[in-house]
Amino acid sequence: MTEFDLIRRYFTRATPGAELGVGDDAALLRISPGMELAVSTDMLVSGTHFLPDADPFLLGHKTLAVNLSDMAAMGAVPRWATLAISLPNADEAWLEKFSAGFFALADQHGVELIGGDTTRGPLNMCVTIMGEIPQGGALLRSGAQVGDELWVSGRLGDAALALAHLQGRTVLSDAEFALCAQALLQPQPRVALGLALRGLANCAIDISDGLLADLGHILDASEVGAHIDLMRLPVSLSASKNLGQPLGIQCVLAGGDDYELCFTAPAARHAEVLRISAKLDLPLTCVGEIVAGQGCIVHDATGKPLKLENSGYDHFR
Repeated sequence: MTEFDLIRRYFTRATPGAELGVGDDAALLRISPGMELAVSTDMLVSGTHFLPDADPFLLGHKTLAVNLSDMAAMGAVPRWATLAISLPNADEAWLEKFSAGFFALADQHGVELIGGDTTRGPLNMCVTIMGEIPQGGALLRSGAQVGDELWVSGRLGDAALALAHLQGRTVLSDAEFALCAQALLQPQPRVALGLALRGLANCAIDISDGLLADLGHILDASEVGAHIDLMRLPVSLSASKNLGQPLGIQCVLAGGDDYELCFTAPAARHAEVLRISAKLDLPLTCVGEIVAGQGCIVHDATGKPLKLENSGYDHFR
């Protein structure tokens, strides 16, 4: 099978939302009137972002999911994506499952694959995703205001706990691991939430490197500080059982791979956020507030500030 056979068989589909999709030197796009184009790129590398023996269907899902999460954080409607993939070999059974996982999630969110590249080499995938936002309507990291409430979606820490189990740093029961592994292997991008927060939230970010690390980007860009109550953080039973231990706290606050949204909104709009939570059937939890100053203070069950050795994942630390 040649490179172009591979592309035609596994990664070429109709793209009615593009002027021109896969098959030429570049795709051609026409965005809707009054909209801006949001563009983001994420790379997944074997051994760094996923285990070498990862299920290819779930890996296809996650490859797109982490990019959709960026669109969600901006409040963008995802429209198009490109995929560059490096493969050790053209394993057709693997490609069939990977592309099925990728396109299952793409179809769910109306995303068209409009181009990319393939090459032989160590397994890694790089997606560039594009979406549309009304002009001036993006949820920026720089919008947090003193007095805003600080919210997170879903649950935190499960993905990091699953990875810790696989690495032998903790032991989960079979039932606990099954729950946590779902978060690690098949994250659910909060696209609908991002769209619902347009015009309500002052800023947002997706939690990929850990709550403290990603919230830190908001605090730096907005030139504010934050207080968080550890006991208000939304965690599963598995995570709560470990919350009294350093590893459990680390997984919840700085473990990464959550792909939930962290956002701020005026306290006066608290009830509106709760209505969105009910409408989407998605837990949204107020975990703290934005304050004047710098940095983030996490208070433990007694109200004392926590001392943390690590605030999140960094590829070069």
